[in-house]
Amino acid sequence: MKTQTVSEYNQVIAHCKELFKKKTQDYGTAWRILRLPSITDQIFIKAQRIRSIQEKGNQKVNDPIVDEFVGIINYCLIALIQISYQNDSRLEIPYAELEPVYDKWAESTRSLLENKNHDYGEAWRDMRVSSMTDIILMKLFRVKQIEDNQGMTLVSEGIEANYQDMINYAVFCLIKLNYHV
Repeated sequence: MKTQTVSEYNQVIAHCKELFKKKTQDYGTAWRILRLPSITDQIFIKAQRIRSIQEKGNQKVNDPIVDEFVGIINYCLIALIQISYQNDSRLEIPYAELEPVYDKWAESTRSLLENKNHDYGEAWRDMRVSSMTDIILMKLFRVKQIEDNQGMTLVSEGIEANYQDMINYAVFCLIKLNYHV
């Protein structure tokens, strides 16, 4: 069954994927040089900027915060792709090869969203964007701790699940901000 949320999710991800494709055409896969903690820090920079603007109530750089949420989504997907290619040393990977991996992670993340939406009854629709921004930052601190522990956890979900949760919260924020693509 296709819900409104799934339709909105698909629209947001389609826009993010198109941007990823165009940036890959412009820059290649320069991001392949980044270690996973560096990608995590890129996501942190974007989330911290959003929070800073939310707290100050204004901004001095004209880039809209919706672009930062799109960046969070794509950097999380880049991190998941990087994990998929961890045993591959190539710096340049053609988009045609990356596209199905991007799609696999996006679809897996959408499936997670559907399952959680079922259990939580779309509670995110009653949440504030600022709260979801804080949750993204909390998930980033969790990922940083897991990275500092060389990926080892005792009872917690792993890095991939945290990246997927951040994607979903960023999608929710874009939906709540009436981000139309």
